Amino acid sequence: MRKDMRHMIDHVSDAEPAPHRAEELADAADFVAAGELYRRVFGYDPASFALNANLLSALVRNGGSAVGVRDAGGRLIGFAYGFPASDGHGAYHYSQAAVIDPAHQGRGIGRLLKERQRLVALASGATRMRWAFDPALARNAHFNFDVLGAHGAAFVEDYYHRPGSDRIVAEWPIAVPDPYAAVRAVEPPAGLAAAEVAVPVEIEGRRWMPVPADPAVAAVPRLAERVRGGMRALYEDGFVLVSCVRLGTATSAYLAVPAASAPAAAASEPGPDASTPGTTASTPGTTRAGHGPASTPGAQRPSTPGGTT
Repeated sequence: MRKDMRHMIDHVSDAEPAPHRAEELADAADFVAAGELYRRVFGYDPASFALNANLLSALVRNGGSAVGVRDAGGRLIGFAYGFPASDGHGAYHYSQAAVIDPAHQGRGIGRLLKERQRLVALASGATRMRWAFDPALARNAHFNFDVLGAHGAAFVEDYYHRPGSDRIVAEWPIAVPDPYAAVRAVEPPAGLAAAEVAVPVEIEGRRWMPVPADPAVAAVPRLAERVRGGMRALYEDGFVLVSCVRLGTATSAYLAVPAASAPAAAASEPGPDASTPGTTASTPGTTRAGHGPASTPGAQRPSTPGGTT
């Protein structure tokens, strides 16, 4: 079945079409090139954050994904990888990271990667995908929610078991209708850009939460703590994130709505903290609520908007 899915996806983009092609990666040279792109985009120097080519090879042989986008000359300019996973609600495909060459951002490469990864996931029998992203990256949030149609199923503090790695866990239904499609078109209220950062504004049962549009500003400890508290309150109250829009040069806003009644995702945390949408999961040493300030300086944030993890 996988062989039948190997046709190229061309011009699947939220931006201007470009002569790019997406495909599954399948040989050692591609895996090495993917690891180099990953390291360059994220700016990782420590060997502990390197991506092993043998790992990618093993993943694609065992139900995982390693997909890439090339430019017209065949050079790898985008890459994503993931693996099969499961929780109390069933199986899904977890996308660990996606990276895009900074010179090719804003050209629909991210969507090409996700659409190709979606085909791999469907071929393996998955009906949903998940990945985690930093809530400080409003641009990534907009892509995940408003372009792809994923939603923020959970909010997890210290997702990578270290300080400053709080994440929103996105869930993307890839074989069933999007339960939140109708609410994404709701316009933000007038004056929201001037509202207090991370203090939700409730209108008709929906909550809008302003956040800094600039990731560097969002990482300022005082603001990061406020975002953490705001996110915590949303998920404790049974809301999920479904949209993130730009309000101006300095502010973006998350839209949260009551969780749909359909079964969906939990945080990918093992043990009793696994939860359904609208709940939160804490790591040891934290209270069971909240999750997720924007990462603090020095945490595992991509060096450019071209990477998510």
